Amino acid sequence: MFNKLSGQPESYERKSQYKFGRTLGAGTYGIVREADSPYGKVAVKIILKKNVRGNEGMVYDELEMLQQLNHPHIVHFVDWFESKDKFYIVTDLAVGGELFDRICDYGKFTEKDASQTIRQVFEAVNYLHERNIVHRDLKPENLLYQTRSADSQLVLADFGIAKTLETPTEVLTSMAGSFGYAAPEVMLKRGHGKAVDIWSLGVITYTLLCGYSPFRSENLTDLIEECRAGRIIFHERYWKGVSQDAKNFIITLLQPNPNDRPTSEEVLKHSWLKGESASDRDLLPEIRAYIAKARLRRGIEIVKLANRIEALKMHEDEADGDDIPSPADMAESAGGVEAAPADSNGEGKKKRSLGDVAKGAIFREVVLAKVREMKDNEELEKVEREAREKASH
Repeated sequence: MFNKLSGQPESYERKSQYKFGRTLGAGTYGIVREADSPYGKVAVKIILKKNVRGNEGMVYDELEMLQQLNHPHIVHFVDWFESKDKFYIVTDLAVGGELFDRICDYGKFTEKDASQTIRQVFEAVNYLHERNIVHRDLKPENLLYQTRSADSQLVLADFGIAKTLETPTEVLTSMAGSFGYAAPEVMLKRGHGKAVDIWSLGVITYTLLCGYSPFRSENLTDLIEECRAGRIIFHERYWKGVSQDAKNFIITLLQPNPNDRPTSEEVLKHSWLKGESASDRDLLPEIRAYIAKARLRRGIEIVKLANRIEALKMHEDEADGDDIPSPADMAESAGGVEAAPADSNGEGKKKRSLGDVAKGAIFREVVLAKVREMKDNEELEKVEREAREKASH
């Protein structure tokens, strides 16, 4: 229903209750922003309608699905509304940070901690699979901590491409997932189901334990071949302190044939998830090196989205466009861009083009990532040196 006076849908009136803040993330169809609301601080997913034209059903599917879910490890639905040009989906704000970012704040993160972290995610996935829902986009960026407290729950977010199966054995054929985490049957377009979530969690578990992905090809053809071969290598340098049970767990999940992968219910019975066989080895040095590279990739992705927003004039679609940041703001969030200094007349210099802003943001991110990597290497060398000195006494 549309309001005849404003020309906006009736639900648009609720938008005035939200004050938008920082950008939390960016994706193919839009962005996620923090906002103050009558329900407290929330996360608002803003989807540009022209980006999903002809596929509006996926937005309504996500809305219907979120309203049905109620699990401690799944983000909770709060509200939704729309304008002439955008959809807004409101959920709880998970303020504890993304999985890998949060781990880096710990003084120590062991294999035992990793097993309990992965168990929480599998409990959420099992809840979904019991209801014939496939998430299809499991990756570290979608695993968030609810609060900043040490005992915070981990929650699963972003159900934008999740699907409810008509029957437990229904086969989906549309492309889904993120590069590096998508199962081989997805990339080969052979049809897929719940087993794709099991594969993605195998990749996440491997990465969590060593700081790099089991499949490292940077183009799709080579990545498909790597995944099809299913040859999982545990390099001695990074895996010598990790239990055999953890390696067996990963191999069980990363089976190229989806029929050979266990169900989520079967996975939850695995001994490694009970934490009894997991070692106390500190995984932080390797994880910090992974984070440095991930931040660089994310910075570049945000800059790419900023360019898409500029091309679509996404921030100019409505008169009160305070909900979409300008492309320069998006680039700034990726790498931090200083405002133009005032000239001799006290007036600001002409703003740099987005291309210049983007290049500056990427360059700064590259430098920061390199600095972090150097610091991580220095810390690792220091630990190894101290260990050698202790062993010699």
